[in-house]
Amino acid sequence: MSADFNQPQRQSIVGILVMFFYSLQEYAKALWPILIIWIVKFNEINRGYLFGGILAVFTIIGIISYLKYLNFTFYIDQDNDEFIITEGVFNKTKTTIQLFKIQQVNINQSFIQRLIGVYELVVDTAGSNKTEGSIKAISHELALDLKARLLDNENKKAIDVADVIDSHEFIDEKSIDSEIPFIKISFFSLLKFGITSNYVKSFLVLLAFFISLFDHIKQITGKDVLHDQNIEDYVDSGQIATAFLILFILFFLTVIIVNLVRTIFTFFDYKIAKQKGSLLLSYGLLNTKSTIIKPEKVQITSVTQNFFQKKMDILHLKIKQATGGEREDHKQHIEIPGCNKLEKNEILKLLFKKIPEKGVMLKPNFRKLGFSVFLTIGLPLLGFYFIRDLIIEQLPMTDYFVSLYVVFIGIIQFFIFKNNRLFINNDFIILQSGAWDVTNKIILPNKIQAITTSQLFWHKNINIGSLTLHTAGGNISFHLGNFTAIKQYVNLWLFEMETSDSNWM
Repeated sequence: MSADFNQPQRQSIVGILVMFFYSLQEYAKALWPILIIWIVKFNEINRGYLFGGILAVFTIIGIISYLKYLNFTFYIDQDNDEFIITEGVFNKTKTTIQLFKIQQVNINQSFIQRLIGVYELVVDTAGSNKTEGSIKAISHELALDLKARLLDNENKKAIDVADVIDSHEFIDEKSIDSEIPFIKISFFSLLKFGITSNYVKSFLVLLAFFISLFDHIKQITGKDVLHDQNIEDYVDSGQIATAFLILFILFFLTVIIVNLVRTIFTFFDYKIAKQKGSLLLSYGLLNTKSTIIKPEKVQITSVTQNFFQKKMDILHLKIKQATGGEREDHKQHIEIPGCNKLEKNEILKLLFKKIPEKGVMLKPNFRKLGFSVFLTIGLPLLGFYFIRDLIIEQLPMTDYFVSLYVVFIGIIQFFIFKNNRLFINNDFIILQSGAWDVTNKIILPNKIQAITTSQLFWHKNINIGSLTLHTAGGNISFHLGNFTAIKQYVNLWLFEMETSDSNWM
């Protein structure tokens, strides 16, 4: 029997514990300096005052958590087709979400929620760059029922009432369909994906961490760990190069391990099921997430693969749905890591009714490569020329590092230019880009919201220009291509935009 969402109702009673832990986490983040002082000076603080203060803080947080639970209600206003949430402790707020604007309803479960046995239901719309509504503590059955009711508004538009014979049969069919995954990303595929992706991102995160760590050590001890004299205290001067090589290898292995752990924790037990023509995704080790992808709301689909992944037959799919603000909302980006070519084709057929094929190819003019080389190599070398004499006194090996930089960046820019292509046919637009990780971004012409073309006056004689396609999931740009060909396709796409009645929202 389905729940009655027409009347205001509260979360599960154990939601008080969820709100208590979340509130405790928020206060711990805000008061961490005081906590550190308490830990450092634990022996100097009066134990009675300390434990009394802790008890008082816990009591206040408990009262606030109970008031949050008591004042939190949610219901569906059938007359106005709105989902309404009221919340607050002293200042109560009322959030009203129109059902037809709901873009996505996710069912998540954090580690704390898993221990307590409840789930979180999150409602997103395409008209905002933040979460519209969130219910922190709800049973799984109630969450599924509410999710179906919130997303049922579009089904009513697409399905005639006469075609619906029995609503109970519809619910049962949906439940059975959603429980049978047709794709499951194996643990071995996640391992392969974890060791072959996101090198740069993990490297920058670790680099920022170690720089921050060394800075804190310097502030506390007054010693610069990276200073030459301090390094020579531990390593013989003749072995400094070998030590740096070993450190680089260890650092690179750490990058791989961190990325591997992040991948497994985030995407563990990744399952994809079909649900009434949509994709139902569920994944996560400690924090589980369940979300649905509707083909009509997909804006940009990216397929990314590098050399190692190609040999291992794995790739990375990223699906971008409508975002709410001027900046892209990465919460609306859904990742499917480690799937193989056959699984990718199955997903693309469900999203587009066919496998996208590359059509006519547009290539950028060679001036794009020259301009990129000027920005990334020419300008840095010019700046280095003016300060070289100052640097060479402190770091005699600088010229070798500069040479390596020129060769490395030159190779990257060459492959970026070589892989940059725009493929166009009647049904799809595919932008290929990247140096090591080659990405193919796929969009449908009827999903384009606006088109921008530009041409600098000194490019008119050589007939090159740039193109930007604006969609609700972000923009894709192609620079310095044949401008005559670009304008011909732009006219065709503008006609399709005017005559299309697709429901991309």
